[in-house]
Amino acid sequence: MRDAVGSFVGWPSDLIFPDAETPTRPTHKVGKGISRRIESVASQKEVPGRKLKSAAKDIPMTSGTKSQIMMRLEKMVDESDIMDGAIRSIDFDEGVFGAAHFEIIAKEDFQQLFEHDELGIAVIHTYIWYMYVTLMRGTELCNRFNFIAASRINATLITKNPTSVKNDLVDRFMAAGDNTTPSLYFLPFNSGNGGHWVLVAMDLSRLIVYYLDSLSGDWSKYPNMKKTVDAAIIKFRSKKNYRNRKDITWVRVECPQQNNSVDCGFFVLRFMRDIIALNRIDIPKMYFEEYKSYSRAHLDELKDELCQFIVDQRII
Repeated sequence: MRDAVGSFVGWPSDLIFPDAETPTRPTHKVGKGISRRIESVASQKEVPGRKLKSAAKDIPMTSGTKSQIMMRLEKMVDESDIMDGAIRSIDFDEGVFGAAHFEIIAKEDFQQLFEHDELGIAVIHTYIWYMYVTLMRGTELCNRFNFIAASRINATLITKNPTSVKNDLVDRFMAAGDNTTPSLYFLPFNSGNGGHWVLVAMDLSRLIVYYLDSLSGDWSKYPNMKKTVDAAIIKFRSKKNYRNRKDITWVRVECPQQNNSVDCGFFVLRFMRDIIALNRIDIPKMYFEEYKSYSRAHLDELKDELCQFIVDQRII
């Protein structure tokens, strides 16, 4: 599997994840659209979130041709300056990652959706923004689910500066409140040495970390990640003067498994989507009865949701 991080974010520099095995994004030529900043057109007033489908029976088990919304967005991209190397810079709501955040989207990011290719950080983050705006904003779900930016915590950065990554994680915990009631922090984690995505979901109040991997194995594949997460949780609880009543428990969830080399990013998005839609803080070790497996149609639904959101937000 190619590296999903390192070839999708070309600017700014603090979002670059170098990998000697993967070429970085080509330099964008100077011209119309290069420095264009697209502000979110979503109302800044908090509105109730919209229910997502929460039962597998709602989703067809086979996939067909591209949907109308995907073809519409593809046509919009084809007719835009993005095809000539322009980019879009999108400002996210601060509530998404607990601080100001903007994302760079370019031609290759759209192609990941249109061609069902391996996902990079830009698509992962933009779908997270979609979930926040569509399902969570203005509801009690904002107190139950939090997101951690994959651009701040990943294998590449942990290898280079684990202390800085640990402190970034602690800062994210501190931004969300006291964390004395059950809630989950979602960390889409990228391996950095092959681009594999896994989901780490942390419940700070009960000292439980759920590990969801669409390939076989557990967190022992990423010992530095586990060490950093554990250290950040302990430091956060120390700063808050919480007693560490017990050790941190890691749970390997028997989640749906991918059957190819490109779907890991889609599975991580689907994991988060379904947990939020079901409003479940406790993730069963055998996963949810509603979602014992994912068909291609489950993943196509994610793409259609994101395509519609991009059109609605007038990003192109």
